[in-house]
Amino acid sequence: MAATYTQPVQALIDELGRLPGVGPKSAQRIAFHLLKAPRDDVSRLAHSITDAKARVRFCARCFNFAEAELCPICLDDRRTGQLLCVVEESRDIVALEKTGEFHGRYHVLLGAMNPLEGVGPEQLKVKELFARLEPEGVEEVILCTNPNTEGEVTALYIARMLKAFNVKVTRIASGLPVGGDLEYADELTLGRALEGRRELL
Repeated sequence: MAATYTQPVQALIDELGRLPGVGPKSAQRIAFHLLKAPRDDVSRLAHSITDAKARVRFCARCFNFAEAELCPICLDDRRTGQLLCVVEESRDIVALEKTGEFHGRYHVLLGAMNPLEGVGPEQLKVKELFARLEPEGVEEVILCTNPNTEGEVTALYIARMLKAFNVKVTRIASGLPVGGDLEYADELTLGRALEGRRELL
């Protein structure tokens, strides 16, 4: 006979299980941890969730997370408006910013195209991307979607649509990770590494 929980415990497990990447076992572990944790710790967590939900919104220009109408990156006058990097989610901006290599602006699509799940360009911030190009004087659009099926489909669609605009369209190179061995790389990764090769010196 399967173990049953009281209604509040089961409701907590069910809600945690709806979070991305949290399976039934993980939801159960998190729920039990929260129930055993001091009340103050749980209150802080609950407050941080409700506070973030109340105060954080999408940037009116790029759809990154923001507390005001525009996010800090869009408000930064030191960044060039000629370069526009298109990403799927705000977390991708964080990863790119850590490199210190990009000094342009961003555009967050809020997802990637996935016809099987009913996600097409209409469900993403694609029209808003095109609307920014001329007013902001964008000269190059860097497509920085994930190197998976959905990301590739999204990048190809946007690249095709951008042919109607007078902008350079580039795609980030994807290939071998630093410290990796060739023998362990799959054919697709190796093929991309060869395609994205650049001249030395």
